[in-house]
Amino acid sequence: MIRLIALCLLIALPAVLPLAASAQDRAAVERQFREWRERTLWPQAAREGVSRGTFDAALGHVALDWDIPDLAPPGAPTQPQGRQRQAEFASPSAYFSRGAVEGAAATGRQMAARHAGVLRAVERATGVPGHITLAIWGRESAYGRAAIPHDAFRVLGTKAFMGRRAEYFTAELLALLRIAQAGHAPAGAMKSSWAGALGQPQFMPSSFLKFAADGDGDGRTDIWRSEADTLASIGNYLARHGWVAGRDWGFEVRVPANVSCALEGPDQGRLIRDWAAMGISRVSGKPFPAHEAAATGFLLMPAGRHGPAFIVTPNFYVLKDYNMSDLYALFVGHVGDRIAYGAGDFAAGWGAVGGLMRGDVAAMQQALMSKGYDTGGADGLAGYKTRRSIGQWQATQGRAPTCFSEAGMKSALR
Repeated sequence: MIRLIALCLLIALPAVLPLAASAQDRAAVERQFREWRERTLWPQAAREGVSRGTFDAALGHVALDWDIPDLAPPGAPTQPQGRQRQAEFASPSAYFSRGAVEGAAATGRQMAARHAGVLRAVERATGVPGHITLAIWGRESAYGRAAIPHDAFRVLGTKAFMGRRAEYFTAELLALLRIAQAGHAPAGAMKSSWAGALGQPQFMPSSFLKFAADGDGDGRTDIWRSEADTLASIGNYLARHGWVAGRDWGFEVRVPANVSCALEGPDQGRLIRDWAAMGISRVSGKPFPAHEAAATGFLLMPAGRHGPAFIVTPNFYVLKDYNMSDLYALFVGHVGDRIAYGAGDFAAGWGAVGGLMRGDVAAMQQALMSKGYDTGGADGLAGYKTRRSIGQWQATQGRAPTCFSEAGMKSALR
């Protein structure tokens, strides 16, 4: 889901809490919703070029969805955010489970044969290799096989009216109405995730308007029912975000002990041949391709010294533009390699990392910031700035830098 999962190995799950409201209270809020829809939303939609017929067909039947997480109904007390706990990124080994990786790759190879013509056309138009486009499609919606059950108008209508980011979701709802007005798909086919991400590539409506593409030439862009449109849209998104044709996404490498893990990050790039001169080598034993060696690369150690390491190219960060997670981008690149080249498992395994609450990581970040380190904030998310700050602090303490948050650091940092 584009831009909705933060860069991290730890993330808080949305709190799915029943809203403490009586049937009478909910009925009153539903009436307020209908009034808001007519008095506030309709004038905005009309200014966006949405017809009354489109508006009524899309939203006339819609009631609020009280099961969506993170709502703030009018007049209701602020709901607690729930206990922060580990989500999918807490365990990289689970994210890269053999079943998930091999299943995505095996189906991806079938899809590569089935959609070869479309994939060639998308690559010619965008420069994005077909196996990368396929890997994103597989991750977002299991190649169109995953259930996308929610009525997008109901989801976004609810979040626009009483979500905690109402302004953002109102803009997305208006974008969705513009999509309906353009006739890309019937309103009943426009399904989304609980967060409002649309169709097989999981675009937010504003991203649809900017990046969706017609892959089958029928004059519409139907990312719900057209596989060709889905593939063309993913390729166009990556191209428009700066995909560099002819470059890889990255290479698994061995990082010698004398090369600091604190050199990680997209702001510390250097020529790949210079990384190689420092002793960093591909796990395959092959040299870096000549055209890559002369270009910029970046050190990536998503689990610090507790997992695989990589030299990645700017294309890796284009994949992160699709979903702001190191592990997401790494999964896409890795599955893509398996689809295209039959690549095997990473040479290095994932260590036993995770187990910390987000609040624990935030406390470590606060302590590091008080000592002058740049962790990128105290949000409890172990991004590259936090990882390398940990490594820098460990080095000052005479510890072997691991560049990853560990339980034993809490008391030492305090």
